Amino acid sequence: MEGTHSSTDTAPIVPNWVQPSHPNLIEVSRGTKPFSSGAISLVSLPAGSHFTNITSATPVDQKAYTTVQTARGHVELNSDLVFCNHSCAPSLEFDMKAFEVRVARDRPLTAGDELTFFYPSTEWDMAQPFTCSCGAPDGRCKGWIAGASRLGKEKLQGYWLNEHIVSRLVKESNL
Repeated sequence: MEGTHSSTDTAPIVPNWVQPSHPNLIEVSRGTKPFSSGAISLVSLPAGSHFTNITSATPVDQKAYTTVQTARGHVELNSDLVFCNHSCAPSLEFDMKAFEVRVARDRPLTAGDELTFFYPSTEWDMAQPFTCSCGAPDGRCKGWIAGASRLGKEKLQGYWLNEHIVSRLVKESNL
């Protein structure tokens, strides 16, 4: 989860897995500046279709900018999926209950597309918030990305969200 960050105080990702982890699906584009790497799709798939399973994730005790939140805590993806950046108009959905990645429901994926997901769909409070510069059309860019808890229900409407995020939103609205 390199993301489009304004901070440069975190070291770049140094993979500890065999690369490429998804040779028929993902091409990693390595940037020369912090947080400038990304992932590019090697396949075209219809909206809502299965992209890949998350099979190499390991639980961690502490969240970090490379982790993804699940209902039970955070995990390191340990694969090239970590290079999928944030976008307010994502190309993918990371389903952390099913441990699978799907093509976004609102548009197909085309080979050459940047692989992105909406970080607040998995993260309640992010370890390293940042100013988004995704350039999502129609005013969809949320600006400050710090997790679902910081956006509120109204700004999250229209996005696919993981069950653990929906549960927290419901719980917060009932307090």
